[in-house]
Amino acid sequence: MLHSGIVNIKFTKVDGTERDMKCTLIDSIVVPHEKKTEREKKINEDIISVWDVEKNGWRSFRYDAIISIDK
Repeated sequence: MLHSGIVNIKFTKVDGTERDMKCTLIDSIVVPHEKKTEREKKINEDIISVWDVEKNGWRSFRYDAIISIDK
């Protein structure tokens, strides 16, 4: 869904509050990650990074924190 449109995802943040976020992974909207250090980041398959269309930036959340997904 994220690769084909803008999706509203409601999830629980690490601090316990809930957040609604409009996000996408459409190539024509996202800005590629800019690598700022030579350090290699370990991939965590429990977390997804998405482009927040309202904040114009990359955000991430845990899959198990998702409350709802609306397209």
